[in-house]
Amino acid sequence: MTRSRLYRSGVLEREDFPATEAARHLADPSVTLWLDFDAPTPEDLATLATELGLHPLAVASVLDEDHQRPKLVRYDRHSFLAVYTVRVTDGVLAASELDAFVTDRVLVTVHRNNTTDIDALTARWDTTPELAKNGAGFLLHGLLDYVADGHLDAVQALDEQVEALEDLVFADHVDHTDLQRRSLGLRRSLSRLRHLAVPMREIVAALMRRDDTLLPYFQDVYDHVLRVTEWTESLRDLIATIRETQLSIQGNRLNTIMKKVTSWAAIIAVPTAITGFYGQNIPYPGFGSASGVWVSTLAILVISATLYTLFKRRDWL
Repeated sequence: MTRSRLYRSGVLEREDFPATEAARHLADPSVTLWLDFDAPTPEDLATLATELGLHPLAVASVLDEDHQRPKLVRYDRHSFLAVYTVRVTDGVLAASELDAFVTDRVLVTVHRNNTTDIDALTARWDTTPELAKNGAGFLLHGLLDYVADGHLDAVQALDEQVEALEDLVFADHVDHTDLQRRSLGLRRSLSRLRHLAVPMREIVAALMRRDDTLLPYFQDVYDHVLRVTEWTESLRDLIATIRETQLSIQGNRLNTIMKKVTSWAAIIAVPTAITGFYGQNIPYPGFGSASGVWVSTLAILVISATLYTLFKRRDWL
């Protein structure tokens, strides 16, 4: 499946033409092309590499099934870009690799299994048609702006999940196992997002040094990238704080329970000790008479009430 666009002198002229026509259109120096491939075959990439003079290492990176680090690599005739689009579902981050070959007048994007919202990408370009005269730099800016905003939406969604987790920490009845599972899941998603967002700083900074015309626009993308990385770091720290708070609350609750159990054990020990003393088979004051029963009962009530009052004042019960 292939999507395509043709800009002539900064004006969108054609869409969704066959990729085999690319070489013919590029004969006109005023033409800028965008080609998009969804899960291309090695034969497709080989043909494209021949027409555009793509470096074999860049083509091999696209064919490699192992996910690579986000990067921007410059070759003699083109640059190779690898970035990741992301989305968050129920606190779980899903990332999809998006590769691109960039020349002065061509942008070729490659992804797999419709993992990239191409309509959203083209809509991003359509919002700034006045920049189209800048050729492939315009297309590249829209691509990176789309990716960076996706990262920003993802970290915002994770922030909302973390806020919900904060509310659960202080709930009266909470499933601590579920809380721990969600905490670890969010921390894993934030770590994954950080690994994808941090290299974007190097990518955008390199493009800012290369393209003076679009510098303010790449600066805006760079600001978004910095915001994502800083926000991600703060949320990772907040997750750790939530975990520490949960452990502290559990410890405090355990201490409270132990105080109550110990206090009640001390109160219950009083009647046990007194009845045990009066149960001896030797004479003692009140032995064999009703006064002994009343004295022991009164001692149990007085001492137990005294202990209860004392523990209550100290907030042990």
